[in-house]
Amino acid sequence: MAEKRLREVRTEIEEAVAKEADQKRKVSAEDDHLSAVGERYCLDAETVKERRPQTVQDYRLYLRKHLVPFFEDRRLKEIETADVEAFTRHQIKEVGLAPSTVSNHLNLLHSIFKKGMREGIAEANPVAAADKPSGATLDRDIRFLEIEEVEALIRAAADDDLGRTDAVIFLTAAMTGLRQGELIALRWRDVDWAAGVIRVRYSYSRGILGKPKSRSSQRAVPMADRVAAALERHFKQSRYQGDDDLVFCHPHSGRYYVASTLLIRFKEALERAGVRRVRFHDYADLLVMPTCLPNSALEAVISA
Repeated sequence: MAEKRLREVRTEIEEAVAKEADQKRKVSAEDDHLSAVGERYCLDAETVKERRPQTVQDYRLYLRKHLVPFFEDRRLKEIETADVEAFTRHQIKEVGLAPSTVSNHLNLLHSIFKKGMREGIAEANPVAAADKPSGATLDRDIRFLEIEEVEALIRAAADDDLGRTDAVIFLTAAMTGLRQGELIALRWRDVDWAAGVIRVRYSYSRGILGKPKSRSSQRAVPMADRVAAALERHFKQSRYQGDDDLVFCHPHSGRYYVASTLLIRFKEALERAGVRRVRFHDYADLLVMPTCLPNSALEAVISA
């Protein structure tokens, strides 16, 4: 109850601050178009609400790439519920986006209209009355790899310097559940050998190093013996062994592992292994029991 009330108080404060800022800002006739109100909302999200940089980046992408082109940057008061429902159909049937993705676009549009109403340039919120995309609350099917498939994936890591790093990443992801950005941001000081845990403090995404998405994401994850042994071997073979050096850095430069490169190599390893295609996010959600995976596959790759 205390946490719920705290969230309510924070929301009230944020809305009061935003309202005061809106009252001080004189909105001209040229500022009531979707792009202008949307940008003001993004600015408030960045400064007043202090949303994560990646989140604000997503907002601006949705606005520029999807909302403004479809609605032709009309004035807010010219957009009706039927227009919003037409946008939903277009995004799903014509663009081919998942309902959950379209729901994210609609959530942003809903917030933009709320801001427009506070500024007095929109009389109603047409998003609130629009039908929601079917299945918007459900994520696409999550497919897990069986233990034998995980072993095959590790063995299928490429036979090069970066491939040896890939093998350890694949193992660590499967046995800890760390997300891609968390793995990329991991530093040697975060590997607590004495306590037998990996401390998740940061996440690296789109060139930005920041805190994980939620407070609960900052956590200590148990490190199975096999993961500890693999990381120890990886540490000894790495040229970058300082406390602040990256665990899964590029083996030649010591810089961040490029996320897009990791995803490409992950998919290539899946294909070589002859196992089902899964998203890296789903793969990292597979928490394998420490005793399930034998050491043979990883040792064969790392010692190569």
